[in-house]
Amino acid sequence: MAIDGTYNITIVTPMGERPASLTLVTNGTALRGKFSSQQGDQEWDGGTVNGNDVAWSNDFSGAMGQMQLDFSGTVGGDELSGTVQFGAMGAGTFTGTRA
Repeated sequence: MAIDGTYNITIVTPMGERPASLTLVTNGTALRGKFSSQQGDQEWDGGTVNGNDVAWSNDFSGAMGQMQLDFSGTVGGDELSGTVQFGAMGAGTFTGTRA
């Protein structure tokens, strides 16, 4: 399964839905990419791939200040979905489709 690519995602946060763009690049079981939202772009690395399962963290600056977002999800075909932890702000979900 080719995980690499750009996805248009929607993140469901405690403060409502937020659109973003996510680029994933694999190298074996290593994952890196770029998270783009209205608050800007954030490149990250240090993520992991295990089959169709992906996990990564990236920093985010939003209305509540700087926080780390911890993502865990699954890629199936052109679909991506999973959960995201917003630091002390709780957790939410995300879904997306390949752009």
